[in-house]
Amino acid sequence: FITAVYIQDFVLEGFGGGLETQALLFTLFLALYMVTLLGNILMIIIITLDARLHSPMYFFLKNLSFVDLCYSSVIAPNALANFFSSSKVITFAGCATQFFFISLMATTECFLLGVMAYDRFMAICSPLRYPSTMCQSACTRLVLGAYCGGCFNSVVQTSFTFHLPFCSSNRINHFFCDVPPLLQIACGNTAINELLLFGICGLIIVGVTFVILISYGYITVTILRMGSGAGRHKIFSTCGSHMTAVTLFFGTLFVMYAQPGAIESMEQGKVVSVFYTLVIPMLNPLIYSLRNKDVKEAVQRLSSHTVM
Repeated sequence: FITAVYIQDFVLEGFGGGLETQALLFTLFLALYMVTLLGNILMIIIITLDARLHSPMYFFLKNLSFVDLCYSSVIAPNALANFFSSSKVITFAGCATQFFFISLMATTECFLLGVMAYDRFMAICSPLRYPSTMCQSACTRLVLGAYCGGCFNSVVQTSFTFHLPFCSSNRINHFFCDVPPLLQIACGNTAINELLLFGICGLIIVGVTFVILISYGYITVTILRMGSGAGRHKIFSTCGSHMTAVTLFFGTLFVMYAQPGAIESMEQGKVVSVFYTLVIPMLNPLIYSLRNKDVKEAVQRLSSHTVM
């Protein structure tokens, strides 16, 4: 018989290696987190202060920056503190709380990326209906819907995961509280949890990807029918930024959560997790600003006002 132990604390093992390796990883994590904070806060400030960016597309982009900011902040500070900690302990409640917000932000970002694709579809394929369809109240409802969807998935995943009995080991083979490493140290049958993980996450990823592909299918047809080369270039630039962000985020999520075998490959999972929890939130502001003329012009206007 397997005896369940009511664990009060977990230990986040993080990455192996000696003091030099830990110092190198600490520096890498700190640099990624600082750039993430700076980039996303600047994006939020620029969109808020510049009246020319008060459109649905930038409203969604501002929310994406906020989600990325929260996403990294749930993970990075604790991970940074643990690099030089001898105990690396996180309480049961702390682990559940961290897991809840990670799941909330990741799922919300999925839905937001789908909403942003729908927004581009309406703007390019139905420009006459766009102002009425994507009015402020509609945009607010879409963002709230993304957060509600994220909250639903987070509540389901958190409640099912942390109602599991855990065995004598309290050592989580990861640098934050996530489903796969938690299922590894759980007692009893975790088939339902794995089914929920692959089923719900897979459904969300496939469903949102389908919306994005359909939207961009129509957008591509509309662009090819355009006579104006300048118009094509602007649309390709805007949509290219979004597709880059979508490919990076959904690709890493699929590798981590939506395929069988993800639970067994923890070492690979740690590297993938660094990519989608720190690297992608850092890259998103760069992707949307470097390839976006409106954002670059807004930065110039704000810079000139600051100098004056």
